[in-house]
Amino acid sequence: MLLIHELRAHRERAITGLRKRGLKEAQLALVDKAVDLDDQRKETQTRLDSLLAERNQLSREIGKLFQAGRQDEANTAKERVAQLKEEAESLQKSMNEIQDEIESCLLNLPNIPHESVPAGQSEEDNEIYRAWQGSMPVLPPDALPHWELAEQYGIIDFKLGAFITGSGFPLYRGDGARLQRALINFFLDEAREAGYVEVIPPYMVNAASARATGQLPDKEGQMYHMEKDDLYMIPTAEVPLTNMYRDQILQESDFPVKLTGYTPCFRREAGSYGSDVKGLNRVHQFDKVEIVHLAHPDNSYEVLDEMLAHVSGLLDKLQLPYRILRLCGGDLGFTSALTFDFEVYSAAQGKWLEVSSVSNFETYQANRMKLRFKDGNGKTRLAHTLNGSALALARIVAALLENNQKEDGISIPEVLRRYTGIDMIR
Repeated sequence: MLLIHELRAHRERAITGLRKRGLKEAQLALVDKAVDLDDQRKETQTRLDSLLAERNQLSREIGKLFQAGRQDEANTAKERVAQLKEEAESLQKSMNEIQDEIESCLLNLPNIPHESVPAGQSEEDNEIYRAWQGSMPVLPPDALPHWELAEQYGIIDFKLGAFITGSGFPLYRGDGARLQRALINFFLDEAREAGYVEVIPPYMVNAASARATGQLPDKEGQMYHMEKDDLYMIPTAEVPLTNMYRDQILQESDFPVKLTGYTPCFRREAGSYGSDVKGLNRVHQFDKVEIVHLAHPDNSYEVLDEMLAHVSGLLDKLQLPYRILRLCGGDLGFTSALTFDFEVYSAAQGKWLEVSSVSNFETYQANRMKLRFKDGNGKTRLAHTLNGSALALARIVAALLENNQKEDGISIPEVLRRYTGIDMIR
């Protein structure tokens, strides 16, 4: 959530940044509306403080007037106190309504993009931050896409998953399940060696947690909601991991806070038809290892570079061709100030598949969840939050199967063999 004092002090920067996202004038008007409402709130607060001060002063004098035998004056003062109480309650009600309106404005304003974010409306306007410089996989002439490989080797059953649950819920079996588990353990071990503390979080969160990280109200339709219990299936481990520090005040010495967690992820998102959503390209349930970093505002962009290097290292070890994109304003997530997407090349499909987003949210999430710290001068400040997929498995599996297919089976990357116990899927 954006900060009122930042909108007030840097209005033009805010408007310019939000225009990069393609916001319409009606949404941009929320900036001035929030500031105007805050002016009303301050004015109302001043009036309320004045009334309360007068009421308290009169309340102290009433007893003295009675003791002095000045009953008429005392009774007049009591009537005035009652009137002030009524006026104060009315002003407090107005204050609450104004505050609710301010919060509504801020909840519906996305984060202001970092100055390096390019303008643009869709993924076609994203910048290639780092292109792939290596060679591409050379496949057999009869190479197959991963959904056909999965059927041929009996490792992923899309039809049975759809029968049990529905489309977009694949069932992994045999070496497919083994490969899935190997990737999870590999990603977790790599994160732990990089200093991240492993966490097994809940797979459901309450509305307060979803609101704190920005899933509500922006992505309400994309989450699975259990109405009876008012709980949401997590779309990513980012939500429970970051909420571990909601409503907390850290010390400057607590940084860096580095968390990692494996969870299944659940998303209702609908996609286009055809090959874009075929097989593992887009599913409603997938496994992912997430890394979350709580950082000091002074060095959060150095932390972002560190996270990019971590994800790059994973893909290098898996020997997957990849590129990094800097997302444009129109493709940027609601809560993000700057996001880099990692895409791996899926050779049999001849396309790039997104497998990770690494983002700096600056103070946006921290303001929503009141995640603060005391700096060296004892001043309370908002922390910066960052997270990234390290990595999302579905499309990683798709690329591994396609890129490593041989005439006699599918080769397991060297780095995974100690986890799988096999070097080929046959």
